[in-house]
Amino acid sequence: MIEGDRIIKINIEEEMKSAYIDYSMSVIVSRALPDVRDGLKPVHRRVLYGMNDLGLSSGKPYKKSARIVGEVLGKYHPHGDSSVYFAMVRMAQVWSMRYPLVDGQGNFGSVDGDSPAAMRYTEARLNKLSEETLLDIDKDTVDFQLNFDDSLKEPTVLPTRVPLLLVNGASGIAVGMATNMAPHNLSDVVDAIITYIDNNDVSIDELVTIVKAPDFPTGGIIYGYQGVKEAYATGRGRVVIRAKTDVETDKNGREKIVITEIPYLVNKAELIMKIADLVNEKKIEGISNVNDESDRDGMRIVVDLKRDAIANVVLNHLYKYTALQSSFGVNNIALVKGRPQLLNLKELISCFVEHRHDVVTRRTRFELDQAEKRAHILEGLIIASDNIDEVIRIIRAAQTPDEARENLIKRFELSDIQARAIVEMRLRQLTGLEQGKLREEYEALLKEIARLKDVLEHVHLRMEIIKNELFEIKTKYKDGRRTEIVYASEEFNPEDFYANDEMIITISHLGYIKRTPLSEFKTQNRGGVGAKGSSTRDEDFIEHIYPASMHNTLMFFTKKGRCFWLKVYEIPEGAKNSKGRAIQNLLNIDPDDAVKAVMRVKRLADDVEFTNSHYIVMGTKKGVIKKSLLADYSRPRQNGVNAITIKDDDELIQARLTNGRNEILMATRSGRAIRFNESTVRCIGRTGQGVKGITLESDNDEVVGMVCVKNMTEDILVVSEKGYGKRSKIEDYRVTNRGGKGVKTMKITDKTGDLISIKSVTDDNDLMIINKSGITLRVAVADLRTTGRATQGVRLINLDKKQDAIASVTKVLAERLEEELLVPDATDVDVPDVNDSEEENA
Repeated sequence: MIEGDRIIKINIEEEMKSAYIDYSMSVIVSRALPDVRDGLKPVHRRVLYGMNDLGLSSGKPYKKSARIVGEVLGKYHPHGDSSVYFAMVRMAQVWSMRYPLVDGQGNFGSVDGDSPAAMRYTEARLNKLSEETLLDIDKDTVDFQLNFDDSLKEPTVLPTRVPLLLVNGASGIAVGMATNMAPHNLSDVVDAIITYIDNNDVSIDELVTIVKAPDFPTGGIIYGYQGVKEAYATGRGRVVIRAKTDVETDKNGREKIVITEIPYLVNKAELIMKIADLVNEKKIEGISNVNDESDRDGMRIVVDLKRDAIANVVLNHLYKYTALQSSFGVNNIALVKGRPQLLNLKELISCFVEHRHDVVTRRTRFELDQAEKRAHILEGLIIASDNIDEVIRIIRAAQTPDEARENLIKRFELSDIQARAIVEMRLRQLTGLEQGKLREEYEALLKEIARLKDVLEHVHLRMEIIKNELFEIKTKYKDGRRTEIVYASEEFNPEDFYANDEMIITISHLGYIKRTPLSEFKTQNRGGVGAKGSSTRDEDFIEHIYPASMHNTLMFFTKKGRCFWLKVYEIPEGAKNSKGRAIQNLLNIDPDDAVKAVMRVKRLADDVEFTNSHYIVMGTKKGVIKKSLLADYSRPRQNGVNAITIKDDDELIQARLTNGRNEILMATRSGRAIRFNESTVRCIGRTGQGVKGITLESDNDEVVGMVCVKNMTEDILVVSEKGYGKRSKIEDYRVTNRGGKGVKTMKITDKTGDLISIKSVTDDNDLMIINKSGITLRVAVADLRTTGRATQGVRLINLDKKQDAIASVTKVLAERLEEELLVPDATDVDVPDVNDSEEENA
């Protein structure tokens, strides 16, 4: 054979795809995710089954962990020994598992994060609860599969009587998905399962009243209930856990915070170190010392306070900056019939009941088969005992056991199994007492066979068996809840840590933002009039100036139709002469996205009446307009939300806050504008596309701006790309129906160029005009006289080059007002708002 013929050419891209898919599926199915039926990953299942193989029941002596690990590695789990050992160790840790499955002896680590001793030093055996997970495994209750070298068989799932997935939870990171399931109290879970069995149509809300909330092995307090309800209803949620604390007073009258329980999965030693670091860095004031006084009787972390410190204030800061308050992100993903699936509480219970029903059915079939086999043999033995003299004569006359069996089969019409049992029968069974026992056993078996057949015929009997076994488990292993629930508490409110001081928010044209205390603008500096405030680049300028308090909210809308939120206290503070931070660095905006509209709302989450009576109106480049209730945007998310569904060739150009009774103006490049009442735009949900606001004259036409008419004293200013502008009264634009072509707002000619901007203006405004060549010019609106709607307008600026054109037009405060605001000797400032898209004007 030629050497080259042995090389098979394949496409590396296809090979990488298939190899990665195989790898990811292996991780998902065979490593990281638990089976919904027994709640175990393969490694945990193999450890328990391997320990069962070794006979390590709860009543037997402990065996070295190394012996167990070797058994599991050699027979079932051909991976690293540490993966098996640490899986076994975790099943023995009382702070990791709500109901440990392994009884360990020796150093199995600590809640401080100490590593367990080496496997050659520790010992282990199964505990009583884990024996319940393996019960009936020898009764054909579950399927078996060949191990890695096809030399042995291992169970694909355990026939557990304990709902392990719910009581112990699970966590794991697969490829492209992860699971994080909370532990629960066994009594609560059993009661919920029994309720489901009695009524399969029970609602999740009813089940929640039984299960109540997760029950963590380290105790603590579940703070707030909304995340718990979401987790049970959808399979995903955020459960906030707080440490359990008390405030004690020593003999000197000083207070100290005593922590007796910490949140689940928090490392105690790291927690104490974090508190000490924060004290040293002076991020938390009022703490004089931190001691760990934990012992075998329980946990006790003592935080000594300074004499003038207030315990509740210090405690709030500890919750804010340390793991004394942490969250458990519930993500109920488990393998259902070999496929990963997100499950709510009812589905988890349903899958366990289905598994138990399958186990009980298979066990009953197995027991029926065994009973029928035994009854068949007993029938033969009874026949033999009734004809004992003849049986003995036939056996004595036979030359071999096989001949004896054949003769017995012919004489008494027996089966081969019955004849074999008679030949192998002991002499003691010929006594009268033994013959009576045979008949009693046979009659009892007949009753058992009838019962088992009845169970197989009736589902309700099988369900009754499942309920009785669950009740037995509850009776044996129940305990009280460890984690308290505080139902009335809301989630941690960061506003508690910021005084509601007045601020000035400035946003530049290029997207730089900062907040400056209003007190800075009212401070009389020594001598002189000072200089203007914000230091921006040559081509940049202040576009928006907002007075706002620290608890206000700014809403940002991007051209892709996304909405983001920033609390004022989240905006970096800067001096009057600083540039600020780029908005892109504060929000999770895509690199190819950009902020198109900003609005300030004072009361977003806490004023239901306001959010349910105000609207956000959005306009797009292709003439679409959309109106949504402000309440739809009252739940901020870190990654933003879709404010409007934007088509590929479209983008958002403006968003305004309205009261539902305002009027809207939209203008197009072709020089037409439409005015209509916003009441003609029906209110739709947050992810809707909107409706037609104006009909474009051609495919190349587009909307250049949208104005929300809130003040009839304002004028409408339109600007064309070749430097012409025209100021007209709002009354010149008659109100028409939405969706029309509108009326002429400016006479478009080759001389004027296309329309590029429409603004509502007063004499208190200036226009910042940016040319495509990069030149920025400032024009006072007060210098423009009001003219008719259909005129060509007047030249605002002279363009030096023929190829040059206006790139954008922005409305800002008049220069005189801006000077008054931004110079440091302005002793009393009343800040006007250049962007009327905010709450007071709505």
